[in-house]
Amino acid sequence: MPFPILKTARLQLIEVTDEHAPAIFCILSNEDVTRFYGMDPLQKQDDALNIIGSFKHTFASRQGIRWGIVTRDSGTFIGTIGLNHLSLYSKKAEIGFELDPAHWRRGYAAEAIEAVLTYAFETLGLYRMGAVTFVENEASVQLLTQIGFEEEGMLRGYLFQGGTSHDGRIFSLLKPDFEVSRQERKQENRV
Repeated sequence: MPFPILKTARLQLIEVTDEHAPAIFCILSNEDVTRFYGMDPLQKQDDALNIIGSFKHTFASRQGIRWGIVTRDSGTFIGTIGLNHLSLYSKKAEIGFELDPAHWRRGYAAEAIEAVLTYAFETLGLYRMGAVTFVENEASVQLLTQIGFEEEGMLRGYLFQGGTSHDGRIFSLLKPDFEVSRQERKQENRV
């Protein structure tokens, strides 16, 4: 299967390649980004290359897809978004994302999530999308609920970072609920 390129009004979601290693290192070595990411900040450039290698392996084995998020106007690489724990058979996956802090609070994450959810539900035929956040990650919780995700509960000790296990909040969005929430958002934007 060729790598799926997705486009939105302001973004292009592309395959991550080794040429993106400096940008990934810059983003994932930033403690503000990794604070709620589930991994410690990167320490060296080779770490970014290893992550890119894992993205390629995960896609080749059909266990997930990770896109690079690039602005269409300037071509700037601003983060990644992806489907983790992808099971085409079970029609489910988990979504995860991170952005360079210089691009926070501009609506880029919501725009990228909408594109990935549309692809997951319409093209891949998934039925359930999950998301797990750190308990303290209020920005992600707010974004997920705004898009239509519902909180299901707490996963005790689910996330490991900084030598410690942390609880995670689990959210889900089902295909029929996504279709309803997408229509509601379109209606709100017309008003």
